Amino acid sequence: MKIREIATGLQFPEGPVALDDGSLLVVEIARGTLTRIKPDGRTTVISELGGGPNGAAIGPDGHVYVCNNGGFRWHRNGDMLLPVGQADDYAGGRIERVDLSTGRFERVYDGFEGLDGQAHTLRGPNDLVFDAHGGFWFTDLGKTRRRETDRGGIYYGRADGTALVEVAHPVTTPNGIGLSPDGKTVYFAETEGARLWALDVTGPGQVTRHPFPSPNGSRLVGQPGGPPLQRFDSLAVDSEGHVLVATLMHGGITRFSPDGQHRVFTPMPDAFTTNLCFGGPDLRTLYVTLSGKGSVIAIDEWPVPGLKLQNQ
Repeated sequence: MKIREIATGLQFPEGPVALDDGSLLVVEIARGTLTRIKPDGRTTVISELGGGPNGAAIGPDGHVYVCNNGGFRWHRNGDMLLPVGQADDYAGGRIERVDLSTGRFERVYDGFEGLDGQAHTLRGPNDLVFDAHGGFWFTDLGKTRRRETDRGGIYYGRADGTALVEVAHPVTTPNGIGLSPDGKTVYFAETEGARLWALDVTGPGQVTRHPFPSPNGSRLVGQPGGPPLQRFDSLAVDSEGHVLVATLMHGGITRFSPDGQHRVFTPMPDAFTTNLCFGGPDLRTLYVTLSGKGSVIAIDEWPVPGLKLQNQ
């Protein structure tokens, strides 16, 4: 496996999006920006969003939709920059829409009516994926403070900002999210427990809810087992339906078969391997964010092509 470093010196990059012109979009969470990485490795800030831009995806209108978690506090551990909890100046989570041509951005969602019928605010939106209906599924991981942690959830929104549905709650630290090739399964990764979960989709923002002992209607797909200590971050799905989960602490990529019965671990050179996406004309290039070191790498000729995402 040959690894190419395509950019370095970034401030906790995540949310990679491969564009047709060969460039790559990433968010820099610690810097609060949406950034473009050109094919020659040069970087340009597209938009200064502030807070904590976390996940990104191209919407049906061609704009970039960003999960903004509201910001972290940061700690330097040797050569690694690490998030350690809710920012002191935290001002709430939100979904934002960015015009790539101008860098202008606007808030699409920051609140919703929960499954309990009460009004709530978004706490720490993390990752999102668009479906064939023009809407998007996203996770809200919540925020962590010194003595308490929010309970997260899975949500579905429309790109025009007209409706936001709480699909599953409570969910423990939901992070990466993706859809199966047929769109009938939405997968999400649980950070703290290093588990991969799934919801069976029946329509836009609608799922079949599994009964107890499911904690929120989802079904368990798989988990790595241990030791060593592992946590899960974001994910991508390939064209055969395998789910590739960026794996923290152990540092690598855990690939699950669609039924969760088989898994393969590929080590990466960073304990904070956080996010990944497929790109290139044949979707055989896997881009990976190594956030602890502040770099983005490319792995060419990945064995299975990626799943083509909506709007890309």
